[in-house]
Amino acid sequence: MRFVDEAIIEVASGDGGRGCVSFMRTKYEPRGGPDGGDGGRGGHVTLKASAQVATLADHSYLRHFRGGRGWHGQGANKTGAGGEDKLVIVPLGTAVYDQETGEFLADLTEEGQEFIAVKGGRGGKGNRHFVSSTHRAPRFAQPGEPGEKRTLRLELKVLADVGLIGLPNAGKSSLIRSATAARPKVADYPFTTLSPHLGVAEVEPGQPITIADIPGLVAGAHQGAGLGLKFLKHVERTRLFVHVVDMSAEDPLTDLETILAEIRAYDPRLLDKAGLVAANKLDRPATLDKMDDFRQKVESMGLTVFGVSAVSGQGVDELMRAISERLGGADDGPEPEPTE
Repeated sequence: MRFVDEAIIEVASGDGGRGCVSFMRTKYEPRGGPDGGDGGRGGHVTLKASAQVATLADHSYLRHFRGGRGWHGQGANKTGAGGEDKLVIVPLGTAVYDQETGEFLADLTEEGQEFIAVKGGRGGKGNRHFVSSTHRAPRFAQPGEPGEKRTLRLELKVLADVGLIGLPNAGKSSLIRSATAARPKVADYPFTTLSPHLGVAEVEPGQPITIADIPGLVAGAHQGAGLGLKFLKHVERTRLFVHVVDMSAEDPLTDLETILAEIRAYDPRLLDKAGLVAANKLDRPATLDKMDDFRQKVESMGLTVFGVSAVSGQGVDELMRAISERLGGADDGPEPEPTE
């Protein structure tokens, strides 16, 4: 299934049923009073988060969701049945916005969490409710209230403990393969990863760590360059960053500074997250010669450097232990905000 992280859907709740105008007429009470029942409420449209769904792909072509209409009231004080509610399943990490106003409506981050997007119309009252001392035989009832309509924008932002970020071909996919059971595509060309991948590592028994392989960023990503904002937004949901740097590159320090600059331009608050640097590809010739100078300059920036080789596994266990320790005090990051 293709990874889709944005969708526009239209939701409409059901109309309420109308109240009934009726009078009791039985063999022994030929002039009985009003007994018109109430109409049933219209069906809601509710969004529900589920870990069983990984993408918004279904909603990119199935875009219209409607609750059922409430049934009309009947005589003998019978209330009409409520309209059928419509349940829309979305992935964990789905943020919901009003498409027309940009208003942030809900953040569905927990299994089973629900948000009523539009409420069904209230059912009308039957004529039995309008009896008074001066009006003993009302011949009117309330109509049902109409349902609501809304256009919603759904944005999926990957939920993970750790986000691996770096330039294309820095070795993020290889690192997640080495540290977890995930098997993302690995190849020696830019933008091998076209959608986020998730893997789970267990450094301490019973304490799994979810790691997201965020697609490669480039200079100008915050303005849409490369894969741009389409995937840069996924770093918002990670609790900890691991900057993956290709030590075989011509200037690894400049590569790291490029990514830090893009994150700062996108949302400066994200720089407050505890950061680790994975100096990758130490299995390649001449990379070790750069490590001392690289480590000294990066640690002067307040970041901690770990030399690793995702291919051979060198230093990966040490990195994972440091990640586990850092997660104990890492901030969950800023709340999502409306985007243009």
